[in-house]
Amino acid sequence: MNNQEIQSIKQRFGIIGSSPGLNYAINVAMQVAATDLTVLITGESGSGKESFSKIIHSLSSRKHGQFIAINCGAIPEGTIDSELFGHEKGSFTGALDARKGYFETTNGGTIFLDEIGEMPIGTQARLLRVLENGEFIRVGSSKTQKTEVRVVAATNANLMDAVEKGKFREDLYYRLNTVPIYVPPLRERGTDIELLFRKFTTDFAERYRIEPLQLTEAAKRMLTSYPFPGNIRQLKNMAEQISILESERNEPIEADVLAKYLPQNQRQPSQSLSLLGGGQAGESFSERDLLYKVLFDMRRDMNDLKRLVRDVLGNGHDGRQILHNNRDLFDSIQPEADHTAEATRYLPAPVTPPRPDWDRNDFNGSDRSVPPVGNYGHHPPVQYFDDTDADINDVTVEDVAHETEDDESLSLERQEKEMIQRALRRNNNKRKYAAQALGISERTLYRKIKQYELDEE
Repeated sequence: MNNQEIQSIKQRFGIIGSSPGLNYAINVAMQVAATDLTVLITGESGSGKESFSKIIHSLSSRKHGQFIAINCGAIPEGTIDSELFGHEKGSFTGALDARKGYFETTNGGTIFLDEIGEMPIGTQARLLRVLENGEFIRVGSSKTQKTEVRVVAATNANLMDAVEKGKFREDLYYRLNTVPIYVPPLRERGTDIELLFRKFTTDFAERYRIEPLQLTEAAKRMLTSYPFPGNIRQLKNMAEQISILESERNEPIEADVLAKYLPQNQRQPSQSLSLLGGGQAGESFSERDLLYKVLFDMRRDMNDLKRLVRDVLGNGHDGRQILHNNRDLFDSIQPEADHTAEATRYLPAPVTPPRPDWDRNDFNGSDRSVPPVGNYGHHPPVQYFDDTDADINDVTVEDVAHETEDDESLSLERQEKEMIQRALRRNNNKRKYAAQALGISERTLYRKIKQYELDEE
């Protein structure tokens, strides 16, 4: 396909941009449209995957047939089979009449199955039969029916990971992935961000009868460097917001003004912080993030302290000099004042590590293995070794290292398990709301509950 044909498709479907990744995706869609091959469109949420399904349908021989888009994640598991394949009268409670499913009503057309990764396993088996043989059976019927429908699927999830976890059929994955189309996220499209912003602000200016906004060069650089975890949907909402709130400005928008509409603590999905491994991409900074930051900072400081103890044990008398050189470490492991007010109140048992109180002269000519430690605040003195029960020479560096690794793993698992238990109790064991409180998906929460055997408690 030449550039003129690609530009024609862009104008027809309102696609803005000229990045190489976008042009390649359009080119693949145009080439595969003339065939009956199954297509799997992948890309992040809000990147415009549905537009590519419409391109494929409109350029195919089925363009005069019906096109229907279905969000598999929005249909309850108990009714999705009936929605897709139909049902007979009396096949289940509430089935007062027979009903045709989407595969029957769109015979000769195209079905777009969005969020295909959310489809239940049982429905996946029915879909595989349609793709392979063009056959389906209504719910509550034993009669096989034929359909001639093209399937275009889309997902923002990694289906191969779902296959490995047993959440998605491997045979269906390869059947759907005959021709893959990857829609690049907005942050990979470079100057397309500025073009889209200009398009959105111009449209809003015409709708609300105001002057379209202009950006300074610094503001343009800030706009194109922002990751936009919500992709085109987020950019459009931001463009509308700034068009309304800054409509009285007669000069171009400066970078500092634009910064107010770009959340500065949002990160790219790969950098999103989540203790449980399922936080949503670009999630705004919250009390939960602050808590995680404090926990990780404390863990890092405690690891430094444990390494220091290992060095002391491994170097014998030389350990006194190591302690002397690292005396500032004990100050650093205390929670900072600004964190204490907001974050430590969420910890179940906040403990402020004690601060050693010694003088430099204590190391000069002393036979003691460790410096004397006094009280700091109301905390008892630190007891580094207990010579009454064991000889310090009996402890090896390998023993301490092994114990440290086990302690770190158990500590993180225990904190993770306690947070899940607390969220479930606060939400009356309703997993949907508990997952929202933790900032993770329900699927991740189910996996964690099974891992820690919480469903047996």
